[in-house]
Amino acid sequence: MGDSESNGNSTPTPIDNAGAAIFDKIASTAPTPRKRIFEKFILAALGSIPWVGGFISTMASLKTESGDVRADEMRTQWLNEHQRKIGLLSGTLRDISDRFEKLGDQINERIQSEDYLDLVRRAFRIWDQADTEEKRRDVANLVANASGTRLCSDDVVRLFIDWLNLYHEAHFAVIREIHRSPGVTRYDIWMEIYGDIPREDSAEADLYKLLIRDLSTGGVIRQERDTTVDGKFLRKHPRKYRGPAPSTMESAFEDKKPYVLTALGQQFVHYAMTDAVRRIENGEAKEAQPSPEDNTQTCTDAGLGTPH
Repeated sequence: MGDSESNGNSTPTPIDNAGAAIFDKIASTAPTPRKRIFEKFILAALGSIPWVGGFISTMASLKTESGDVRADEMRTQWLNEHQRKIGLLSGTLRDISDRFEKLGDQINERIQSEDYLDLVRRAFRIWDQADTEEKRRDVANLVANASGTRLCSDDVVRLFIDWLNLYHEAHFAVIREIHRSPGVTRYDIWMEIYGDIPREDSAEADLYKLLIRDLSTGGVIRQERDTTVDGKFLRKHPRKYRGPAPSTMESAFEDKKPYVLTALGQQFVHYAMTDAVRRIENGEAKEAQPSPEDNTQTCTDAGLGTPH
């Protein structure tokens, strides 16, 4: 019948190939002089994901217990599901490694440091729990950008990793819109992302207020305020109404108060929402140039973002 389990020299299965891709990735990531440096990063990423060890162990058991594979449908289904994840993981590692190459030897010390490897482990635990490709891409951006960008301390980068875990893609859509158009109102944000305005007593309005409240109390966004020359915020004068006060509460889609990213929110966008990476050359900071089709604009402390 030509079954793969009939002898020890059988043709590798897709599952075999998927598992082998992990080790092939380590071997082929970079030229020999930098291979050991890249290995530390990749092993830190793999070691932070619990199921990787189980996948490798189960894959190895296929060769010694191959007669039971077809009978054990649950194990086969588990392997097939994790084969897909292995493909995603391999692609993410390859993308980050390619960006390391573009940054050059200046990052060698950084990506071998235990401080950076701790960030990698923390980030890839979040990557594994992510439900969407967008969030996995943001985690990969942060890992790559943290290797070549030092706008803030590693403690703050850890906070950004926690934000990636805490916030939903709906939060990130609001962040992107505010970054793309500083000074937008809640009405502007909703219309750009969703379109038609729902009733104030609808679930959609409640959810939108929750998104704005989460990001405001979390220190990611704030209402725009005037400042003094030394950066102190000026108090707002309370509005005086002529005639009777409004009979309804403020709308979830209010269109008078502009919103901006906080300074911390701008740094979060720089680290997690852009593919451009600050690199260090001859002691001078430079930005990797985006491709012509990329709408991302370069900047420094203001951060970078991918338009929604």
